[in-house]
Amino acid sequence: MNEQIQAEASGGGADKLKVAAAIALVIAGIVAYYLLASGSGVQRWLAMIAGLVLGIGAFGWSGYGRGFWQFVLDSRIELRKVVWPTRPETIQTTLVVFGFVLIAGVFFWLLDLFLAWATRLLTGQGG
Repeated sequence: MNEQIQAEASGGGADKLKVAAAIALVIAGIVAYYLLASGSGVQRWLAMIAGLVLGIGAFGWSGYGRGFWQFVLDSRIELRKVVWPTRPETIQTTLVVFGFVLIAGVFFWLLDLFLAWATRLLTGQGG
């Protein structure tokens, strides 16, 4: 199934032209926002939103857009297959992580104290 979608998504020059048009429409919406600086704020935002919506529509119309949408649908299916941890498992894992962070913090603090002491002993300098 995915090979078929990839073959469709890697269509010819027409799909590349659609993607280029989508990018141009989004850029046109952004440019229109700045060109209409003297206009009302609503007019500026409508121009930009129109460019974005038209660009997204043009992209969705291309083979790349259809392939991307199929990827999103397949991802949702895979996400439903995930076995999420229960609340007690999550709390237990979090406590274990905090415990190891605490142990590592104390270890590196003691190591720093030892190395500072050894440096003062060997060089006669330090605070």
